[in-house]
Amino acid sequence: MSRISRNASSDRAAEAAALGEAIRDVVSRLVKVVREQSGTQSNAQNETLALLERCGPVSIATLAVRRAVTHQTMRLIVQKLVEQGLVTLTVDNEDRRAWVVDLTDTGRAQTAQARDARSQWLTEQLLTKTSREERAVLETAVRTLNKLID
Repeated sequence: MSRISRNASSDRAAEAAALGEAIRDVVSRLVKVVREQSGTQSNAQNETLALLERCGPVSIATLAVRRAVTHQTMRLIVQKLVEQGLVTLTVDNEDRRAWVVDLTDTGRAQTAQARDARSQWLTEQLLTKTSREERAVLETAVRTLNKLID
């Protein structure tokens, strides 16, 4: 590889790294602001409820892996959610030693309410602070970001 090619490749990598950091930073700040402004603070219990809403009934072990916490930590989170009537535990039909966690109607309603509050706040911000053209750019950005995670 020629020196010019190496420099161009190095420049592209540096640009991609800077863009990646900028995306990570703005997405993190956006998530934090949306939660703060909508009154739906993030915590381990709410994140677990949202995960259950997305993936349906799963074992405690699966929840622990998907949330990147220990099995013991997830057991404690699930126990609190059971006590609050937000999830149920049933014996796994395939592995009688394991438990399957599922949302209750109350858990679904609480999760939907939090999601709706975040969506409403973000919709208001998009309508009052961005132009139609800027929203079109954001639509393109969302499609591009989805490529990174799919």
